[in-house]
Amino acid sequence: MQIPVLFWGPLEVIDKKAVAIIGPESSSIVHMISFIATGLEVPLISFSASDPSLSASQFPFFVRMTQSDSVQMAALADLIRHYEWKEVIAIYVDDEYGRNGISSLSDELSQGMSKIHFKFPLSVNFDLGEVTRVLNRSKFLGPQVFVVHMYNDAKLRFFEVAQELNMMTSNYVWFVTDWLSSSLESSSPRSQSSLRVLEGVVGLRPYIPMSVQRTAFISRWKNLQQKKFVLSELTTQALYAYDTVWAVARAIDKLLEEGNNLTFSFNNNFNDMGRTNTNTNTQIDRFKVFEGGEHLLKILTQMNFPGLTGQVHFDESQNLVGSGFEVFNVVEGQIRTVGYWSEFSRLSTSPPPRKPPINNQTTKSEFDQKLGNVRWPGGESTRPRGWLLANKEKPYKIVVPRRTGFTEFVRVNGSNGIEGYCVDVFNEATNLLPYDIHFKFEPYGNGVSNPTYDDLVKMVVDDKYDAAVGDITIVTNRTRSVDFTQPFVDSGLVIVAPVDNSKSSTWVFLRPFTAEMWIVTGLSFLVIAVVIWILEHRVNDDFRGPPKRQLKTMLLFSFSTLFKTNSENTISTLGRMVMLVWLFLLLVLTSSYTASLTSILTVQQLSSSITGMDSLIANNLPIGYQVGSFVYAYLRDNFNIHPSRLVQLRSPEEYESALRLGPGKRGGVAAIVDELPYIELFLANRTDFGIIGQPFAKKGWGFVFQKGSPIAVDLSTSILKLSESKKLYEIYKKWFCRPDCPSERARTPEPDELQLSSFWGLYLLCGAITVIALLIFLLKTVRQYIRFKSKQRDPSSSPSDTGFSKVVYNFFDFIDEKEEAIKNFFSQQDSS
Repeated sequence: MQIPVLFWGPLEVIDKKAVAIIGPESSSIVHMISFIATGLEVPLISFSASDPSLSASQFPFFVRMTQSDSVQMAALADLIRHYEWKEVIAIYVDDEYGRNGISSLSDELSQGMSKIHFKFPLSVNFDLGEVTRVLNRSKFLGPQVFVVHMYNDAKLRFFEVAQELNMMTSNYVWFVTDWLSSSLESSSPRSQSSLRVLEGVVGLRPYIPMSVQRTAFISRWKNLQQKKFVLSELTTQALYAYDTVWAVARAIDKLLEEGNNLTFSFNNNFNDMGRTNTNTNTQIDRFKVFEGGEHLLKILTQMNFPGLTGQVHFDESQNLVGSGFEVFNVVEGQIRTVGYWSEFSRLSTSPPPRKPPINNQTTKSEFDQKLGNVRWPGGESTRPRGWLLANKEKPYKIVVPRRTGFTEFVRVNGSNGIEGYCVDVFNEATNLLPYDIHFKFEPYGNGVSNPTYDDLVKMVVDDKYDAAVGDITIVTNRTRSVDFTQPFVDSGLVIVAPVDNSKSSTWVFLRPFTAEMWIVTGLSFLVIAVVIWILEHRVNDDFRGPPKRQLKTMLLFSFSTLFKTNSENTISTLGRMVMLVWLFLLLVLTSSYTASLTSILTVQQLSSSITGMDSLIANNLPIGYQVGSFVYAYLRDNFNIHPSRLVQLRSPEEYESALRLGPGKRGGVAAIVDELPYIELFLANRTDFGIIGQPFAKKGWGFVFQKGSPIAVDLSTSILKLSESKKLYEIYKKWFCRPDCPSERARTPEPDELQLSSFWGLYLLCGAITVIALLIFLLKTVRQYIRFKSKQRDPSSSPSDTGFSKVVYNFFDFIDEKEEAIKNFFSQQDSS
């Protein structure tokens, strides 16, 4: 029985009751014929249409016997991300195949924060002139990583033009899809010299694992070539076509084995569509619908057999589950494999596994992916920059603010050009870049007042300038439109107001110590008084006598130690040991008290009622700010301060004048809100003003670049290196530390009260020595008392004399006795 299987030809032959259509090769034609195949319920199997928009959801009878471009573009996106390129230029053929493939690449790149910066379409039948125009337009756009997605170009016309335009040098990167490998396969074997035009090109081609079946087929093909039965080379596409025919044949054979008949019938809905299409002469209403089409499609998509291209089976979308792609590199006229890619192993130097892992999960993370060594255009082995850097003929245009105040940061000097702290940091950072960058500074501003920094940022956004360098604060609304480098200055807003040195206060002498410190110190004097009395009472006549006299002596002795004018001397060893530690504690306390009180009496005090941002907002007084700064918008939008309260100031001299005038006079302000670096410089030689509170709204200064510029990332690394090498601080000292740095002299913080925690160790030491001395005294005294009672005991004494209360009373009575009398008693007893 003859089974009609249609290899795509004229549309009129479809009415020959075909049960399957193999082909066509073009994705554009597949788009058109898929509507017919769906209506006729005839499976359409293509071994070359890789357009990712061809899907089973739109065309239920379409089966793809090759890898979809969505898979190839995922591999290409991984390849681009592997080398950390953020922007590429896409050149593609302008039809469904080219547009949809590049659209898929754009989606894949966006998942890794990369993007297609420019897209350049080529007509399907492009000529050398069109290629030249496209390459010339793309030559100076910034990104120099190119992706070329087109049809077979056996003569390699595209890269011949690129070579003529000097675009195959080390500054460029070229990625190609599988069209290049198809072009090289379909043509006769080329010499190495003819492939040198592709030097450094990196491309993808379908990976087909070697098998016994494939090896035998290649051998048979070569025999046919030797016998002149076939003249063409065996291409990858031919292998897919071979597997396609076998898959269709197996499916039809199984369909017949199941006892199904090949029957056709008219479908009214499909035929009505043909009758309404009066603009065509295809006579579509004559075609019959294949009744077994759905069953044949089901059998076909459930196929699973070893083919020449690997295991032939399909996914849920009726696409062939391929083996992945091979990454190749053209080096010295030879094609070298540098790695592989599959949906499961991603980029790897090892071929993809024949069987996918369990649950079809990716086995490698982005950081585990690796490739072999790649030789780039120009013979370079190091990764190209991938971005057009400015040269002497066309340097980067960098705008800098023409400041009128605080010119130490940026200033225009007639003889030295543009200089300042920010300019020096930028120059030093560019010196650390791994490549040379040519640039020129252009000042912006009228020279009368500081320019608005939002205008500088906008000029970079509008592409009038490539970058902006200066004291530019990194704020949220600016980061939405430009890229900033790593901050090279930490900043924040502060409030500055007039101060005075008035220190008159009745109780100022109490301020050095906290209340807790005063209480503990006072109790310590009392404890020392009691301890010294206990230790000296038995041996020192100065601590004996009537109770009133002893109490007075005890207290006067303790407090007079503060001034070292004791009239009584300590005699006992334990008493002297305690006094030694106590006097050391007093020495430290008095020294610290004196230093703290001196600092309190000299530190600057605020002469206004402003204590912070809350009081500044509430008192309704005028507030100064630096013209051109973001402070105006910040105070207005975040603190709802009415613009009429905000007074713009241009220079440090205007700052000083406005603060001295005060809020009661025209042009005066109660305080100024500005960034810390400016205020530190302002206070460097002005002692009548000071900073209120702590910095708020922490920010930083950075250099501005256009969105996506890779130079911003590289300069950030350079700034970190400057900071780690202390070079950044050296530049700061050069501009601001004459003779000392403003950050060290701009604000003298009010000293904190001395806390108990600062002296806790000393108190602990003194307390420990005191307790040890008391324990030794107690043990010694108890021992004497026991000996005394043993020598004094009368055998006829009653038991009541030995009661607890009597013993305690006798012990305290014993302690009150002078130790010399006790020793004399012992001597008399021993001699008798």
